[in-house]
Amino acid sequence: MEAIKIFLPAAAALAAYLIGSLSFAVIVSRVMGLSDPRTFGSKNPGATNVLRSGSKAAAVITLLLDGAKGWLPVMLVRWFGQQYGLQDGTVAMVGLAAFLGHVYPVFFNFAGGKGVATALGVLLGLNGWLGLATMLIWLATAVLFRYSSLASIVAALLAPAVYALGGGDLWMVSKAIALAVVAMTLLLLYRHAENINRLIKGSESKLGKKPAAAAAPSPHAHSHPHKSKPSHTPKP
Repeated sequence: MEAIKIFLPAAAALAAYLIGSLSFAVIVSRVMGLSDPRTFGSKNPGATNVLRSGSKAAAVITLLLDGAKGWLPVMLVRWFGQQYGLQDGTVAMVGLAAFLGHVYPVFFNFAGGKGVATALGVLLGLNGWLGLATMLIWLATAVLFRYSSLASIVAALLAPAVYALGGGDLWMVSKAIALAVVAMTLLLLYRHAENINRLIKGSESKLGKKPAAAAAPSPHAHSHPHKSKPSHTPKP
């Protein structure tokens, strides 16, 4: 019996990680005949970079599937886990495993996306109100400042606070779930390190605007037609 108590949570977490490892940005792009998102733009296999391919449909499908692979494993444990003794600890572990699968996918050489959509799917699975509140924080920040990365950073930072503040009224706070939410927040911040650096420098791309292309060097950049030749002093 003790072996089963250890095996079932571990098996559930492993299954969640494998589901999370399905990089839908790459899969959807291949199915729809688009370029591999790891070869252009930010090279990040996520919905935002898929959008740079010019296909809004592919980006929306990627976004929904990336969110679903975070939501589904959590919900499966919540729906069917109790009869097998799987409690909040397993729910938290499964949610974190699905998120880690997206960020470090075993099927794609452990090079995954930043995990925003999958993290949101996990939060929606943990509690619908928690996911909705986090989504609204993201949306409000994106509309106000027009930076997708900033919206993701703010939403990630506030998610643990939302979970703690909503406890008792909208949901029962679980220490295991709280730790999983904090772990996702820290990893999301780590994955957005380059974006944070660009935001500080003021070089981050805004929503709806393509990054400015680097100016091509002028063919006369190295010539100096107006530069006079140095004069030579005649020898005496």
